[in-house]
Amino acid sequence: MIKDILVNIPAGTSRDVAMSFALSVAGKLKAQLTGIVFRYEPIIPVMVDMYGVPPEIIESQRVENEKITKAAVAKFDEAVRSAAISGEARAVDAPADGAPGMLASIARRFDLSVIAQPEPNEPMLGRLFIETALFESGRPLLIVPYIQAAGLKLDRVMVCWDGSRSAARAVGDAMPFLIQAKIAEIVMVAGEPAKSDELPGADIAHHLARHGAKVEVNRIASPDIDIANTILSHAADASADFLVMGGYGHSRMREFILGGVTRGILASMTLPALMSH
Repeated sequence: MIKDILVNIPAGTSRDVAMSFALSVAGKLKAQLTGIVFRYEPIIPVMVDMYGVPPEIIESQRVENEKITKAAVAKFDEAVRSAAISGEARAVDAPADGAPGMLASIARRFDLSVIAQPEPNEPMLGRLFIETALFESGRPLLIVPYIQAAGLKLDRVMVCWDGSRSAARAVGDAMPFLIQAKIAEIVMVAGEPAKSDELPGADIAHHLARHGAKVEVNRIASPDIDIANTILSHAADASADFLVMGGYGHSRMREFILGGVTRGILASMTLPALMSH
């Protein structure tokens, strides 16, 4: 069961797709929603720091950061009241480069975290929030496309299945969504190397059916090596509302680098995606 949800609330934005979507998820699952707003420490450029920074400039940054943080908290509180769900907002002090790690640590104490997909022109920080939460929290992550306008819809939930550990983890984590879906479609991409010896899709379909899910199994062909594009194209053709998949990465110097399919989905996603690692 998912009863405790965390959402990352970016301060200083006029439109927050993650918060809006998280409210609909919390309402659907009757869960508590906690919003995290990071109050960033003043940023001092390296070259400026060499010659010293006037205290009034640092203080001005602090005052402005406090102002936008309070506004974000107030916006969340009002949204929670309007949606008639249980929720609270927390402001957390952090340097900008330390915030992703802090969010991942906080997320370990929740059932699910919700983060918005960064827009193409956004700084790297937005992507770091997703990568760090996915690989370091040990909890499922729900990423909301920046173009998302509607709330949670579960008419057709699409499960990307390759028999891997991460895919199995994602299915388990997404069970509350899968059993409420009108259709849970298990999709396998032809040409992708199998990660187990099972009959493709059969065992996981039976598993979901035993939980009460209404299951379909489809194997789709990938005309090229762009598996992410194949998945998103099928999701669009099938009018899928929600995507479930494993989040993959490659270890390098004890840090994770996104795998090709995961990176492709995050870059071009058009529907909310629950990922687990």
